[in-house]
Amino acid sequence: MRRRVITAFLAGSVLTFGVMILIGAGGTVKSPTGTAPDRYAYYPGTEHLDKDEIRLIACGTGLPAARRDQAATCFLAELGNGDKFLFDIGTGSAANIAALMIPYDFLDKLFLTHLHTDHWGDLATIWAGGWTAGRTKPLQIWGPKGATPEMGTAYAIEHFLKAYTWDATTRNFFLSAEPGKISVTEFDYKAVNAVVYQKNGVTIRSLPAIHAGDGPVSFILEYAGLKVVIGGDTFPNKWYIEYAANADLAIHETFLTPQDLVRLYGQSPGQAIAVGTQIHTSPQAFGKVMSTIKPRHAVGYHFFNEQATHDNILRGVLQTYTGPLSLAVDNMVWNITKEKITERMIVSPDQAWAVNGPNKPPKPPARGTVPDPISDFIKAGRWQPAEQAQATMVEQFKKENGLQ
Repeated sequence: MRRRVITAFLAGSVLTFGVMILIGAGGTVKSPTGTAPDRYAYYPGTEHLDKDEIRLIACGTGLPAARRDQAATCFLAELGNGDKFLFDIGTGSAANIAALMIPYDFLDKLFLTHLHTDHWGDLATIWAGGWTAGRTKPLQIWGPKGATPEMGTAYAIEHFLKAYTWDATTRNFFLSAEPGKISVTEFDYKAVNAVVYQKNGVTIRSLPAIHAGDGPVSFILEYAGLKVVIGGDTFPNKWYIEYAANADLAIHETFLTPQDLVRLYGQSPGQAIAVGTQIHTSPQAFGKVMSTIKPRHAVGYHFFNEQATHDNILRGVLQTYTGPLSLAVDNMVWNITKEKITERMIVSPDQAWAVNGPNKPPKPPARGTVPDPISDFIKAGRWQPAEQAQATMVEQFKKENGLQ
């Protein structure tokens, strides 16, 4: 398991007046054949979520450059009413989502903060992967408009589907087309604390964000009297300060230090100071945001979190904020109730299979209703010994499953 980050809720410890008092991480085991009573790790699919509880999972916390141990931005909110919401789907994050073993039918609502690749680069994976592995309905996306139509979410998704025309056309012949559809709800990125989703006791609001150009937003999720803020990418701004105040969990980027951007990320000093303090949020500025809004728990993300970077960021944050804090890594999870916030790490399989949901898969299109994407020329190239080799197996399978 990866090195844990600083938090006010360290598993297996109590922090009192700056003194760490160690306790047994799993509680007291009284029998040699017993189990540890307290779970300090989260095993997906094994814990009931109370009605008035939110479980927030970091499925991606890193940077645009690909890295095996840290995907780009993605957070999954699971609510006690059964609703699940994805916030961003950055490059590499779909593999972490898959490892949670959640039926894809429950993962059909996606909210995009903006259209940089590290925030929607894995859309193709969740779209096609969900389509082929159990989602029975269209993917729903909410995202901001742009300063011009071609800078908005609807334009991006329209052209995403155009780019994947071959993919969709070839799947539509064998699979139902319904799960391959995408619906888009666009909203004004300038609207302040505006409701963009409201259903089943859940309200999601948007705030303008300041990052790279017009269009990015932050989101506020409200459920069961709890408030979670997903900042996306943003320089500290007046809207976040006002409307994220007193959040139960407040997520805001805290970027690599300018020194580490030069030393580790290959940027010039001029680029580093501009990117690290103007386009993104420095650790000191992150700390100032959190000491101002005073959340129950603060989460900093959007940097490669390793031994070489963690302490530099922590030292910067501590200059301006000393409250409850997580410096996020992938597969970190927070259980949020009115009584407490518990942070743990996820233990999940690298070789996870898709899990069936409650809905039956839609039937494939009737023969002759969808044009065959394979030409006679290509069909004529089929090697007949292969057909003969599998004939008995195919016949047996069809008989066992009532297929014609």
